[in-house]
Amino acid sequence: MLQPFKAVSLSFKKAPLEIRELIALDEAACRRFLHTLHHELGLSDLLVLSTCNRTEVYYSAERDQSPTIIEALGELKGLADISQYFPYFDILDEHTSAVRHLFEVAMGLDAQVVGDLQISNQVKQAYQWSADEDAAGPFLHRVLHTVFFTNKRVQQETSFRDGAASTSYAALELVEELTGDVANPRVLVVGLGEIGADVCRHLGDSKLFTDVTICNRTRSKAEALAEECGLKVLDFENLVPGMKEADVIISSISRSEPFFTTEMVERLDVLNYKFFIDLSVPRSIEADVENVPGVLVYNIDAIHSKASAALERRLAAVPQVRAIIEESLAGLQDWTKEMMVSPTIQKLKNALEQIRLEEMDRFQKKMTPEEARRVDDITKSLMQKVLKLPVLQLKAACKRGEADQLIDVLTDLFDLERQPDLA
Repeated sequence: MLQPFKAVSLSFKKAPLEIRELIALDEAACRRFLHTLHHELGLSDLLVLSTCNRTEVYYSAERDQSPTIIEALGELKGLADISQYFPYFDILDEHTSAVRHLFEVAMGLDAQVVGDLQISNQVKQAYQWSADEDAAGPFLHRVLHTVFFTNKRVQQETSFRDGAASTSYAALELVEELTGDVANPRVLVVGLGEIGADVCRHLGDSKLFTDVTICNRTRSKAEALAEECGLKVLDFENLVPGMKEADVIISSISRSEPFFTTEMVERLDVLNYKFFIDLSVPRSIEADVENVPGVLVYNIDAIHSKASAALERRLAAVPQVRAIIEESLAGLQDWTKEMMVSPTIQKLKNALEQIRLEEMDRFQKKMTPEEARRVDDITKSLMQKVLKLPVLQLKAACKRGEADQLIDVLTDLFDLERQPDLA
């Protein structure tokens, strides 16, 4: 029987953003939840993963514990009636489906943006929290090390992680390209449309940009996002001075007419290159702005084109990624099956070692210390050779799914029921 590994998942596939926001956990909440699940519910092989697109719990238990886990999550989040959200959750209560789901999530196959670069780091972080709580058993350790090895293969052997496949990632990548020769580039984001807010989050996560400012007509909205991302806020009345200082101006303003006019940009007296990136539809930067000397304008079509090309490359690599995952899953399944016979192998070793030690005790008194040492070495070597074939046969029987019969035979032959479980 395989490890009783299971998963509870709430993700963008079923749950709208307002539900995901309600259920999402920050680091402190993830750590508290791990403690509750491990110590109060007695679950092992625990992994709690929470991102903007999903909140998931992976665990080992003989019976499906998903209702209890979801109720504990509701209690943690202070939700009076979590049962109303049950339909938004997916329950994976079978070993193979839960393990495969974890691989697909960690590789970015199950992400909103296929091949999401952030998710593998988020899985690593979640694993660290489990290890800190001592809630990761041998099985989860093995699974996640296999996941990380698989991720490395995907990066090295496929084009699945090439380029930026979302509009906001593509915008970030464009800013990186444009400011490659600028020391500590100053970035100003004006307006907080959906893509603009995402770009702010990516800028906040990036180590390349340390001088990023948000300017929005409603200051409170800018302050909330700035606090989340570690960015600065500029009053809307001070927009023009802010534009003069910025190397890159990203516009995510929603209105029917362009906000940035040629006249406004001409007043900036551009002495060096200034880059404008327009994320708005309809456009918020007047088309003629690019005629102002020193000003370069990039609109949403250029970014979409960049994202679409990357997405096509990633989608083309999906079959290759799935093939790599299948290889990893096959190796993991062999290891899991071998783990099932390891107690029998250990008991067999103990039984033979006991016989060896008893015989050594019988004859040791008649031997010199040198003779006793040699006989000890010879009998140890002999026992290893005797053990080799049964161990190989047990492992081979595991792969064929026929280990139970051989375990029964060895248990009867060597009276292994009397042997302790530990070495």
